[in-house]
Amino acid sequence: MCWGPWDQGQPEVLPKPSIWADPGTMVTHGSPVTIWCQGSLLADVYHLYKEGDSVYWEAKALQGSRNKAWFHFASSSSSDARQYQCAYQSRNRSSERSDPLPLVVTGLSRAPSLSSQPGLLVLAGDNLTLQCRSEAGFGSFALTKDEGLSPPLHLEGQQSPDFPLGRVSRAHGGQYRCYSGHNSYAWSAPSAPLDILIAGMHRKPSLSARPGASVPQGENVTLQCRSEVRSDTFHLSKEGSLAAPQHLRLQDPAPPIQANFTLRAVTSAHSGTYRCYSSHSTAPHLLSIPSDPLELQVSGAPDSISPPQNKSDSKSESHPNGPRGLGPAAPRGPALPGSARPRRSPRRDPELNTRAPHRLERWSPGCKLPAWELL
Repeated sequence: MCWGPWDQGQPEVLPKPSIWADPGTMVTHGSPVTIWCQGSLLADVYHLYKEGDSVYWEAKALQGSRNKAWFHFASSSSSDARQYQCAYQSRNRSSERSDPLPLVVTGLSRAPSLSSQPGLLVLAGDNLTLQCRSEAGFGSFALTKDEGLSPPLHLEGQQSPDFPLGRVSRAHGGQYRCYSGHNSYAWSAPSAPLDILIAGMHRKPSLSARPGASVPQGENVTLQCRSEVRSDTFHLSKEGSLAAPQHLRLQDPAPPIQANFTLRAVTSAHSGTYRCYSSHSTAPHLLSIPSDPLELQVSGAPDSISPPQNKSDSKSESHPNGPRGLGPAAPRGPALPGSARPRRSPRRDPELNTRAPHRLERWSPGCKLPAWELL
């Protein structure tokens, strides 16, 4: 064999390429995903390897940028949920394989439920445990967070696992979901989102009642939460109640700020101990220290009467509520780009692939109103 000047002194094994997935490494069942491999400008062909599979895919380098190639799966399924690696060839020499890329496919079974102990509203320094509950038969569980928890937490071999998060800090505030499955890559639909609120992050507001904290049945009473620090969202909780707290969002106020929670036609069911919190929309899961408790007493109402729907003042707006369900599962049918196809022998010369990949929008589960537990 005759070696040219470029070949002399070059290593036998070329440097490993990088690998990533678009729109991401977590996709819903039936949705498309593209795996990219980026190596050398001198690369001629790229290979994609799936964990546990002797067959690999091959694609020519893109004509416009020879240092990358793509592999497109039109409809992801449980069989695609695996780890992937890629490599490239240049002048009959092969590179190292890339680092492993896990591809997680969700929506393969019913969603589990997610709960929190001691509750959804916790003080900084409290111990927090999230509990994922699923139908029988699943031994793998994963916990994700909207931000700051990457990669997801995994637990194996437990039917109803607990995720102990330890002593909470401001970093624990956020929205969580859990998944169940039979392995680390094929997951269920996500649980309903669980919002963890961390109280004690800034100065407490004050809480007062107008016309007073003792009112007769049928009258209206307004609970006023006042903050001296920059805030635009207020939360009112009732001790012992299982209902979500009321919350008010004010339009770009300047301190001091006051939010008015109006309880209309009160009954004895409104009697109890109330507290309020303040927060800002830039950090919605970080709340103030709770206000001092306010004891509301309603006289002359029978215990069997339930309170009517509470109404907030007209200056405020509530957060939108818009959870979306997962779309229907599509049948198996991964497609490969251009000449990219399953290969058992690297000796066949594939055609050049010059098509641009189909660009996809990242799937994102809808948000849901926080279901806050009362103190």
